[in-house]
Amino acid sequence: MRMKKLFNSKAKIESDMIEGFVAAFPEIVALGAHPRIVLRATPADKSRKAALLIGNGCGHEPIAMGFVGYGLLDANVVGDVFAAPPPDMILDGIEEVVGEAGAVLLISRHSGDVINGKAAASMAVDEGYDVRPLLMYDDISSAPKGQEDERRGAAGTLFIYKILGAAAETGMPVDKLVALGEEVRSRTRTLGVAISPGISPLTGESMFELPDDEVFIGMGVHGEPGVARKKMGSAGELVEIVLGALLEDRRIPSPGPAVVLINGSGGTTLMELLTVYGEVDRQLAGRGIKAVSPMVGSFSTTQETAGFSVSLFEPDDEMLSLWRAPQTTPYFPKIYGG
Repeated sequence: MRMKKLFNSKAKIESDMIEGFVAAFPEIVALGAHPRIVLRATPADKSRKAALLIGNGCGHEPIAMGFVGYGLLDANVVGDVFAAPPPDMILDGIEEVVGEAGAVLLISRHSGDVINGKAAASMAVDEGYDVRPLLMYDDISSAPKGQEDERRGAAGTLFIYKILGAAAETGMPVDKLVALGEEVRSRTRTLGVAISPGISPLTGESMFELPDDEVFIGMGVHGEPGVARKKMGSAGELVEIVLGALLEDRRIPSPGPAVVLINGSGGTTLMELLTVYGEVDRQLAGRGIKAVSPMVGSFSTTQETAGFSVSLFEPDDEMLSLWRAPQTTPYFPKIYGG
């Protein structure tokens, strides 16, 4: 199956997207010295605030460049479609934002991201910068319980983005930011459901094959294998499968709280995502767990792939306050207190 896509040329997909993004939000974001680096338009005080940044492949928007701004990322280094940026480009991004207070380099756990991110952080340290890499992972389908550090990064990493972004604004030092990020990571679990494939903008072909009456449980953001294929069921039936697996992997004691993130894969309507959230809220309540301050929408996408993921996060009071803290970015939503 081939699909029409809007672009000028394959060679300019990334640069045209970034130029359009910066032109649309000039009060919030700006280009760095390298055209693949997106920065806050108004830089933070580098002597007081530790920088927070990430390098990642594009094609998953709005993550991560859509989250650059006050209260979240200081920079995003944008790689090619579905490919991590090279270490020297990530180092350029670090040098744009790091100062006396140091920096935390977020790394979503995928092989290229890990290799290039760790190399860039090591290069930065060799140049005298205080840069701490922080691996992010949450996808329970990608490694069994007890091997959490082998898991892939998925939509639940957004809890780390937001909470560390808010904490950095308070002047929290880098060592405490890393410890906080590790604790948020330990409290987060994600599982996804793929319903139909997206189309690669590079090849024009489907990223995977799936019969019309089946779904994949646990497929990764690039079409990586999940844990099971199942017949397509109702929203409630799918949520029951996903919630059962998440809470078996990490129990949330009654009465919670639990923060729920419903992430659309790119081709799932808001009508569908809200239906999924309603089922999650109802089924959690049936287990005696109160859902608070949810986030519902398409934030970490794979082009027009149809599907969703559910992320559960058990916050303490400080984390919940930071999750709800104000931010000014183009695409991260306002988090409400209820």
